[in-house]
Amino acid sequence: MIILIQSVDRVGLVADVSAILAKSGLNIVSLREFVDKSDNRFFMRIAADNETEPIALETAIREVLPPDALVSINPRPDKKIVVLVTREYHCLADILVRNQFNTLGATVQCVIGNHPHLENICKRFNIPFHLVSHEEGDKFYFEGRIRELIEENGPDYIVLAKFMRILSPDFVAAYPERIINIHHSFLPAFAGGHPYRQAFERGVKLIGATSHFVTNELDEGPIIAQQVIPVNHTYTATDMMKAGKEIETSVLARALQLVFSDRVFVYRNKTVVFE
Repeated sequence: MIILIQSVDRVGLVADVSAILAKSGLNIVSLREFVDKSDNRFFMRIAADNETEPIALETAIREVLPPDALVSINPRPDKKIVVLVTREYHCLADILVRNQFNTLGATVQCVIGNHPHLENICKRFNIPFHLVSHEEGDKFYFEGRIRELIEENGPDYIVLAKFMRILSPDFVAAYPERIINIHHSFLPAFAGGHPYRQAFERGVKLIGATSHFVTNELDEGPIIAQQVIPVNHTYTATDMMKAGKEIETSVLARALQLVFSDRVFVYRNKTVVFE
């Protein structure tokens, strides 16, 4: 049983929640908690043995928490996702392999691409591929068709695996804290397009990648995972791009693992991640 709690902090919260679990016959096998002192915000993730009636347990927990508390008990264990792509294959290929061998922590419902380049790899893994060209009709039509396909598949999350289109505020608002992106840079540095060219011209000694939730502010949503690798003066912009693809794949995989296992809390424009 997984229990997720977010609320205003006060003295005795951990003890009060633990007492309720003990009274319900639940043995705590893992408990992670954090207090953001600047906002007086409390976060807790509990894994417990045994089972009990979740509605009754949630009611009992809420009675000892502040009124604004967010409580979730036993989130869906096997998430469903829809993946959006353009031309680059590396992140999608990793997702499809993990999906094939049941190590993704989610099930890929379908892949939607605005170019046909990745349809073949989806066919090899027996995953439905839908082509929605951004050149047919306006942006309203383009996003509307994507949303139709998303709603048909009912995913928990939408993964932008190198989907190189900027989504409208209306699209993003329809899926709050449910769109996960991989950005080819260690944000906030080199946001926007051509980050490896920017990095090369700046002469950086580290390049990286960032996975984050999508908001209306381009590449500024709550960060889930980041990683960097060293480079030096011998690297061309092309060399940096090749190395960057590997780190992008790694960071996105890590971020998805954390989100799908319910280890990521979002508050304002930040995250609390219990790794």
